[in-house]
Amino acid sequence: MGQKSLFHVDITSFHQKVTGSCTQVCIQYPDGYSTRFLVDCGLFQERNDALNEDFKFDASKIDFVLVTHNHVDHTGRLPLLKHCGYKGNIYASTLTCELMIPALTDTQKILKVKSKIQNQKPLYNEDDTSKTIDSFEFCEFGETICFNDNIKFTFFKNGHLLGASLILVQISYPNYEDINLLFTGDYNNKNIFFDVPKLPEWILELPITIITESTYGNTFSKDIIPCFDNNILEALPNATVICPVFSQGRSQEILERLKSLQTQNLLDKNIPIYLDGKLAIKYTDRYKRYCSYNKMPSFIPENFRYVDGNIRDELIQDSSPKIILTSSGMGTYGPAQIYLSEFITRKNALIHFTGYCSPDSLGRKLIDAHENSAVTIGGRVLKKFAQVTTTNEFSAHAKADELAEFINQFSNVKLVLVNHGEPEVKESFAEFVLNNCKSKNVGILGDCYAFRVNRYGFVKSFPT
Repeated sequence: MGQKSLFHVDITSFHQKVTGSCTQVCIQYPDGYSTRFLVDCGLFQERNDALNEDFKFDASKIDFVLVTHNHVDHTGRLPLLKHCGYKGNIYASTLTCELMIPALTDTQKILKVKSKIQNQKPLYNEDDTSKTIDSFEFCEFGETICFNDNIKFTFFKNGHLLGASLILVQISYPNYEDINLLFTGDYNNKNIFFDVPKLPEWILELPITIITESTYGNTFSKDIIPCFDNNILEALPNATVICPVFSQGRSQEILERLKSLQTQNLLDKNIPIYLDGKLAIKYTDRYKRYCSYNKMPSFIPENFRYVDGNIRDELIQDSSPKIILTSSGMGTYGPAQIYLSEFITRKNALIHFTGYCSPDSLGRKLIDAHENSAVTIGGRVLKKFAQVTTTNEFSAHAKADELAEFINQFSNVKLVLVNHGEPEVKESFAEFVLNNCKSKNVGILGDCYAFRVNRYGFVKSFPT
């Protein structure tokens, strides 16, 4: 048997914070050959657009791409990867592939408009997006795909959102023991639209390196205090409620919550409910088909309709109580900007964000701004009179204790690499894992260090 150090993988991530998810794995074989693959390739959603302009690696040398789920911060730069010379396939669950088609098309249109405003060249074009979609490989949950004689991977259902996956990558070489990598993507242990099955026992017994997200790595499930229902009900019937929502997952979950409030006779069914955002509407239709196919009850509340451009102005001018769900979830893009600029100045309005807002997002700026202070939206300077609040109760991410519970299922964890979180959160969660999980080795992924891993876990780290 050869030296174990000759067969290893190098893992690095090209994002420091939460958005722009992109992890590269380089497999080094004893015969001198190598294979490179990516897990996710997302857009940075911070204000520094320059982060999106190129890659810190040669796209033409990537052999394949795995996608954990359909959120723009995990998929939005896939067409740029094609534009920069990537020739391989993109593997994702069947549902994720289906959902990525309208998502990437919509993202390309948004970037095109944004580039015109900024007088810049767009990141990629329609042809790049079309080539990206043509390279999708639809994978079923539980199906093991052999990329070649050395690499196979399996997608497992993840509660983060419809189609989301945990991805197990198993790497082998003759006369060497396998290297097993598990990528959580954005992980959750539950979802209101489907059951999240337990992982098979054979996986839990593998010697394994886990690459885990940490978005809420300094938050614990006991700390979540629900407030959305009370906030909405207290504001109505004397206000208009604006709820910025993520197009996939959050839009549908908030609709389900509003229907539940109606069913409990807490929310007046005469108060109209609207959803604005082309992609959010497409996803809602897809979720409706999913629920119908699986014989699940409808999540659509009464007195509900979609918004198009013809009635948006009417809704803005109408002072009667209503609830408007609008994309994007952080308020920075989509029709949300229009509603926020109109309703931020009104005392009879509640603007209720429903999820994570990055530090540079419009949502975070409005939340942090003091009452009666000046805020800038779409180039307009406006006075903040509306009540603006947020909640983390709908988060589709597991909290620190839930992530630790997930990790502790595994009987032979060799290494945990903490990924996908604000820098201080990653550090906090890494310390929590070290003190509360079975793994003795914990690393923090970012664009500064790469980690060398073999069957026995950590080998060494080195600057990128």
